[in-house]
Amino acid sequence: MKPTVGVLPLWDEAKDSIWMLPGYMNGILAAGAVPVILPFSTDEQDIEKILSFCSGFLFTGGQDISPEIYGEEPIEGLNDVCQKRDELEIAVFKAALGYDKPVLGICRGIQLINAALGGTLYQDLPTQRPSDIVHRQQPPYDVPSHTVSVLKDTPLFEYLKNETLQVNSSHHQAIKTLSDELKAMAFSPDGITEAVYRPKSRFLWAVQWHPRKTFQ
Repeated sequence: MKPTVGVLPLWDEAKDSIWMLPGYMNGILAAGAVPVILPFSTDEQDIEKILSFCSGFLFTGGQDISPEIYGEEPIEGLNDVCQKRDELEIAVFKAALGYDKPVLGICRGIQLINAALGGTLYQDLPTQRPSDIVHRQQPPYDVPSHTVSVLKDTPLFEYLKNETLQVNSSHHQAIKTLSDELKAMAFSPDGITEAVYRPKSRFLWAVQWHPRKTFQ
């Protein structure tokens, strides 16, 4: 049977609505799995049920991560946060970690995973770490905006067999202090952590770029 992947939902505050970009779903389907958008519930029994039928989880892009998670006050430049989304994702992530379920994080996903494991974030890259590298490109989004250097002796290098990768980029937050539980797999030319994994997990990867953009 095909594996089922729980997709952490996007949230539209203005419409009070769950939604999803087709690229996430199409990418999972193309990989031979069945995507399921998760509900906004942190009830322990609900999460246990979700864990029972999901083979793995995809943590998607979206709102900024609340700095309260990593013990900081908001700064000017922080965009909208979604508290109930933070709570849902941390609850699902910790449960998935406990069951050693495969996890993939994209954009916000890498930030949420790092913060949930004790790391910190740049709340606003342009003001906290100015750079000539384009981290928030303009459309079209399916073309690269910069390169990343892939570290040897990492799972990403083993997969790609290449030390350089062209990536697209659409973010203004990023990892500042890497969690002690994570290892970096790739960096942008200005030193921003672009990919991580957790050695203790069966599969826990996260990337800062947007591979879903090729599955619109």
